[in-house]
Amino acid sequence: MRDRFNRYIEKLQDKITSKLTDLDSVAMFKEDVWERKGGGGGRTRVIENGAVFEKAGVNISAVHGKLPESMKNFFKAKTGQFFACGLSLVIHPKNPFVPTVHANWRYFELYNSKGEIQDQWFGGGQDLTPYYLIEEDARHFHQVCKKACDLFDKDFYVQYKKKCDEYFWNTHRNEARGVGGLFFDYLRPNEKFNIENWYDFVTEVGDHFLEAYIPIVNKRKNTDFSASQRAWQEIRRGRYVEFNLIHDKGTMFGLKTNGRIESILMSLPPRVQWHYNHRTRTNSPEEELITVLKNPRKWV
Repeated sequence: MRDRFNRYIEKLQDKITSKLTDLDSVAMFKEDVWERKGGGGGRTRVIENGAVFEKAGVNISAVHGKLPESMKNFFKAKTGQFFACGLSLVIHPKNPFVPTVHANWRYFELYNSKGEIQDQWFGGGQDLTPYYLIEEDARHFHQVCKKACDLFDKDFYVQYKKKCDEYFWNTHRNEARGVGGLFFDYLRPNEKFNIENWYDFVTEVGDHFLEAYIPIVNKRKNTDFSASQRAWQEIRRGRYVEFNLIHDKGTMFGLKTNGRIESILMSLPPRVQWHYNHRTRTNSPEEELITVLKNPRKWV
């Protein structure tokens, strides 16, 4: 399974970066192939200063070795040998009417002292972070998420949409990072789904990513915007940074397992602002967004 999923994310990285390059038409992805001290490595691809994408990273990694004590406690693991592979992406468009998007699909194995698998699971999801609320775009993103889930279980979309709303929540701000999508973790073999079934589900969600996001980019990338709207985008990006550095489990895992710092922090946008005690104008488009972020909605 680890080899099979690793081959899948390699192909998916190629597919996504090729599509983003074609769409941007100006900038190209730069690639870093790196090795991790302790075992494994990855392939980082980043595009910057394009016509459409100010910064986007699409990374794959496959790492293994000994878990530090803090992560053994986190996973409640008796032994410390692990394998983890996954694809993680964050796309920060230039136009404030094009949402930022994040996605991740990953697979873990934990081993006993003999090297036998003691635990294995999939995780991942995808979520949309707009700077201006365009309901049509939020509905489209969620409809595609639901379509992928419904191929396996009609309850999955509601279940994993709720988990997404709960996970991507900036507790210290009492607001969501964005309008959500899907989040799932610890998808282990059970009486209904074996590990092959979970592989099929996670890869189906991954295969639907471009369908969920690219039509939104195409609709909004040429929208006119003002300097004040651009400033609002950068203020909201500050909230994105806060979540990734304070709450995100993937960031924590990478930092605590001696991950490659440039790849871990590629999710951070290049231009961002923090204003002291910033407030939105009453009945403004900016306030409309904040209202929804504080009270997550059903989109489909």
